[in-house]
Amino acid sequence: MTGPQVLVLHAQALSTNGLQGWITDNVVPLILLGIAIILLWIGGKGDNAGVARRSVGLVVGLIALGIAVSGNGPEIGNFLAGLLVG
Repeated sequence: MTGPQVLVLHAQALSTNGLQGWITDNVVPLILLGIAIILLWIGGKGDNAGVARRSVGLVVGLIALGIAVSGNGPEIGNFLAGLLVG
C-alpha cells in the first residue's frame, strides 16, 4: 500500500466514541457534583427562591444533555412536534 491509501484506511477507522464515552463517564458527573455543591451552598444562605430558579435551569440543561448523549434527538423532536401539530 502506498502512503495515501494507508492514510485513508486510518481516517476511516477514526471516531469520537472514546472521547464521548470518557466525557460522559468523567466530566459530566464532576460538573453535576459541582452544581449540587453550589446549590447546597446557596440554599444554606437562605435563598430558596434562587435555588429553585437555578434548579429549573439545571433540569432543562440535563434534559438537553440527555438528548444529546442518547442520540434520540430526531425521535424526541418528532414526538414534541406531534404534540403541537396533532
